[in-house]
Amino acid sequence: MHFVLASASPARLGILRAAGIDPSVVVSGVDEDAVAAGLTDPSPSELVTALALAKAEAVLDNVAGIHTDAVIVGCDSMLSIGGEMLGKPGTPEIARARWADMAGRTGELLTGHAIIRVDGGVRSKETSGSQTTVVRFADPTPAEIDAYIATGEPLAVAGSFTLDGLGGWFVEGIDGDPSSVIGISLPLTRRLLADVGVSVVDLWRRSTS
Repeated sequence: MHFVLASASPARLGILRAAGIDPSVVVSGVDEDAVAAGLTDPSPSELVTALALAKAEAVLDNVAGIHTDAVIVGCDSMLSIGGEMLGKPGTPEIARARWADMAGRTGELLTGHAIIRVDGGVRSKETSGSQTTVVRFADPTPAEIDAYIATGEPLAVAGSFTLDGLGGWFVEGIDGDPSSVIGISLPLTRRLLADVGVSVVDLWRRSTS
């Protein structure tokens, strides 16, 4: 059974490799704004789950043509704070405004996952779910925020921060699953794999020694 990650995120890839899985990476290229616009008043968990499923479905035909037996994992993360859902800021100006608002506050990082199982080159099963983790932000100085934004790191990550990178200096703590905040929840992924009849231990690397 081949494990395919439908994401370009180095953080997600790093988590999986550290946890014993070497996935193939097939980037979906999904227009997240278009998917979100097609939903009718979704809850935060419904939004991230729908985006994750769209990413998995976008690479399905490509994957099924290469790997006849596979599991495709799509992921999406957003930060919910003050009633607003925040994805990737994209520009320094947006990231700076978000950090000015986030500093010293508490938010919820939602991560949606979707898994499609392929057997014999055909979609056979699918499942999805989400995980929520509370994030307590520090109160960095304006100079610290400017220095962080200047690194470019917060521009391409949900909520304008990372837990496992430079952004970790500005997170006081979390309540929940740290792997979910980094990008892919290992506990949720394990449960979803079981839902489609795959044990995570069968996907671990095997030593050739």
